Amino acid sequence: MKRFDSLHPAEQIVIMMDRIYTGGMTTTSGGNLSILDDNGDIWISPAGIDKGNLTFKDIVCVKADGTVVGIHKPSSEFPFHKRIYEMRPDLKAIVHAHPPALVAFSIVRKIPNTKLIPNMRLVCGGVGLAEYGLPGSRDLGDKIAKEFAKGSDAVILENHGIVVGNTSLYEAFMAFETLEYCARLEINGAKLGKPIGLNDEQIEISRNKNHADMEDLETVDLSTEERGVRREMCQLIHRAYKQKLFTSTQGTFSQKLSDGSFVITPYSVDRNHIVCDDLVRVKDGKKEAGKLPSRSVTMHQAIYNGQAHVNAVIIAHPPNIMAFAVTDQVFDSRTIPESYIMLREIPKLPFGITFMNPEEAATYFDPATPIALVENDCAVITGSSLLNAFDRLEVLEYSAKAVIATRDLGEIVVINDEQVDELEEAFDLPRK
Repeated sequence: MKRFDSLHPAEQIVIMMDRIYTGGMTTTSGGNLSILDDNGDIWISPAGIDKGNLTFKDIVCVKADGTVVGIHKPSSEFPFHKRIYEMRPDLKAIVHAHPPALVAFSIVRKIPNTKLIPNMRLVCGGVGLAEYGLPGSRDLGDKIAKEFAKGSDAVILENHGIVVGNTSLYEAFMAFETLEYCARLEINGAKLGKPIGLNDEQIEISRNKNHADMEDLETVDLSTEERGVRREMCQLIHRAYKQKLFTSTQGTFSQKLSDGSFVITPYSVDRNHIVCDDLVRVKDGKKEAGKLPSRSVTMHQAIYNGQAHVNAVIIAHPPNIMAFAVTDQVFDSRTIPESYIMLREIPKLPFGITFMNPEEAATYFDPATPIALVENDCAVITGSSLLNAFDRLEVLEYSAKAVIATRDLGEIVVINDEQVDELEEAFDLPRK
């Protein structure tokens, strides 16, 4: 992410700490971020300053000779940041925080399963587990650095939290956010049954998934219609990210235009900061020049080709509905009328179908089946418009969250067949 990496280290730390704090992944007093610059200086968040209200001037610089520059003291955890940089010179940024799901793993002293869906292992890298140490102590720093020296890029701290290192603060944040997502997904899956991970062959198949081989469109003149679609898509992508329906690296929207082309989110652009110009138009198998569409573009195209009633597609991985995708549990939408009306019956498709046989996958999305889960991969949501598809995504995730919550309350009583027939007639719902 060039636009972010070109910012001053202090500004990067302020932006990312705000994102971590507002995302509910740290507290006012918890967590610290650092960047090692080209001069060997370490820029780090300060000790004892509100993490929800940091400014550029609050960030501290510890020079290579140990001189401290700034109006505050550096974080009390500075010793382990310094020790990690000494042990792993390839790392240039560190994120440390106490997000709830990863704290849960730290206090049972386990490592989240990063093989539940394909991209998690790729983004997170290897994950280690460091023995407990007194916060701020050299002992803790040595124990964390020892795990990084083994090649781990993220380390769970026993009864403490998580430390992630990478080549930039943005890359470290992506791995941190993704690992917290892994933890939430596994916790939700465990409430339903036993989460089932992918094997190495399946992960390798997904890793080698190629970008669609597409020629460039000669020119792209934006119509008023397309400008409106791009604007709405960006607004909804930002909402999806804030609501944790997307992560910074995962989640794809597309919208069909009246000329048969469609607009789709790009590959590897931060979903929290995506702008209209980042989006990619695709027409007649060709893409907007100089841009790379999401690798799921062939699945979107197959749905539009095979299902004329569909005008928008979302592929997402929200952690509550995905708990059903990584276990053998079936999601039943007959919980409340809105859920059944919006979601209908949701088939579970085999892993790999969306990129190995998208044409077959597209056949499932008839008018009576707007949504499908793909085992250990994603949820695919279709709609008559962007807003309709997004509404379904929200209802899908919120309904799944409610079903998971019932595990602590009692047995689910679903809407019965007679009541389903009544709903289908009253709301003129398409039937199989």
